[in-house]
Amino acid sequence: MSHRRLLDTESHWLTNRGKAFLTERVVMHGRDLHKQLGNYEWLHLYLFSILGRDPGEQVYRLLNYYYVATSFPDPSIWPNHVTALAGSVRTTPSLALMAGLSISEASIYGRRPEVRALDFFYRAGRWCDEGKSLTEFVELEKSQGRIIYGYGRPLASADERISHTLEKAKEWGFSDGRFLNMALDVYEYLRTTYGYSMNIAAIDAALAADVGLNAEEYQLFMTPIFLAGMTPCFLDAAEKPEGAFFPMRCTSICYGGPAKREWSDNKEETPS
Repeated sequence: MSHRRLLDTESHWLTNRGKAFLTERVVMHGRDLHKQLGNYEWLHLYLFSILGRDPGEQVYRLLNYYYVATSFPDPSIWPNHVTALAGSVRTTPSLALMAGLSISEASIYGRRPEVRALDFFYRAGRWCDEGKSLTEFVELEKSQGRIIYGYGRPLASADERISHTLEKAKEWGFSDGRFLNMALDVYEYLRTTYGYSMNIAAIDAALAADVGLNAEEYQLFMTPIFLAGMTPCFLDAAEKPEGAFFPMRCTSICYGGPAKREWSDNKEETPS
């Protein structure tokens, strides 16, 4: 960006995304927030804020179920664990929830695998458009050392969310989508060839591809998804004695470092 372009934005911001005209109106993507969007449910409005358009009732209802299906009130899940710990040390709800959300962009769960799963399906689609086979693409990914996100699940062999999400996809008219069928075909191949299971990241990403979300839109939409599962964990820990969330005594720590050393009290004299 040139020096002149920086100066142009020093005190003036051009946007068609939104603006609050205080005492008058608030505009989001060209629509009056209170008059034209006032009947939207919050998640519907959140989708509109991301896309700049109304995705329609069917898409909204399908994606809304992503939030419901992932609201696990279990403090053993890492984002929830952090939120519970924050409640145990008596921080504020806002800080607790933000701390939990901040670690939901991990390498093996949450935002990164979701976006990479979406990218996998889009690349697989382009590969198949060239007349090549889906199984060849899967093998190419594996040969290049790439993880096929959405397949396999740490600590569990099955994902209880999949069947319910597939039912919702059928209910809202998305059960025959190209990428959803691709996700199921990949699963069948990986299951029979390598014994892989499938987790919800594959189904969610495939359906997101079928409704046309790009990687940034998908990541923005999925970012707050753990919130409803975090709040019970925060409240539970906050209601118990301070510091009571899985405290650990020193003797319970398995230490594998250098052995205990003796320290001498004798100080070497140094010349003045």
